[in-house]
Amino acid sequence: MHRYSLPASMAAVLASLLVAAALNAHGSPPGQEAGKTEEKPKTELNALEKEFQETLTNAVFKGRWRLVKDGKLGEESEDKYTIAGVSKQGPDVWLVSARVQYGKKDVNVPIPVNVYWAGDTPVITLANVAIPGLGTYSARVMVHGGLYAGTWSGPGHAGFLEGVIEKAGEPKKEKG
Repeated sequence: MHRYSLPASMAAVLASLLVAAALNAHGSPPGQEAGKTEEKPKTELNALEKEFQETLTNAVFKGRWRLVKDGKLGEESEDKYTIAGVSKQGPDVWLVSARVQYGKKDVNVPIPVNVYWAGDTPVITLANVAIPGLGTYSARVMVHGGLYAGTWSGPGHAGFLEGVIEKAGEPKKEKG
């Protein structure tokens, strides 16, 4: 695929790889000896956050995305992302453990995102994340009732994505 058809979620994966590489390059946090880990206090989840975590644990986002360029809708393309789980890291900050299959790549990566709430509905947010060689990407993806929908944007292009959230390994239910 050329760079203008890169889905926002792939941009998020690339951004998270850069963040992880930067963190690993700097070694231990200040004041901590190499090889020693500091126990992080457990973040308590409210009922909505627990439901969000359950929805995104062992989940597959399956759907479509569409490019919008120069005010015109492009053709739909398939969208599929497998999420092992999510964990709350702090206020509004979550770490998404995702498997992304893109072209010849098949990687498992942690993706740091912000999650904001519109009432009882979580909105996954990627805000102006700079990705060297590709540009700066943003995304807003709403999760509600086993569905996801949202927008994404990058340098000179943007798009929509939507689909269903299924549990990994669960067969589709047949209408009967």
